[in-house]
Amino acid sequence: MRTRLKELRARDGLNQTELAKRAKVSRQTISLIEREELIPSLLIAVRIAKIFNEPIENIFIFTEEEAE
Repeated sequence: MRTRLKELRARDGLNQTELAKRAKVSRQTISLIEREELIPSLLIAVRIAKIFNEPIENIFIFTEEEAE
């Protein structure tokens, strides 16, 4: 899974700590997601999508193989 999280944070001027507070997760969770070492739960993905006003699939990009 690829993620555009870091790009979107930069666009909106948020650091990891600020995003984590808004998404109700730890800063470490945001870091792991950005490094593509953690796939977020659906609940976290929805929260993040709402923060950036983007569809989930515009933030978290799965390959065809991952989606099967």
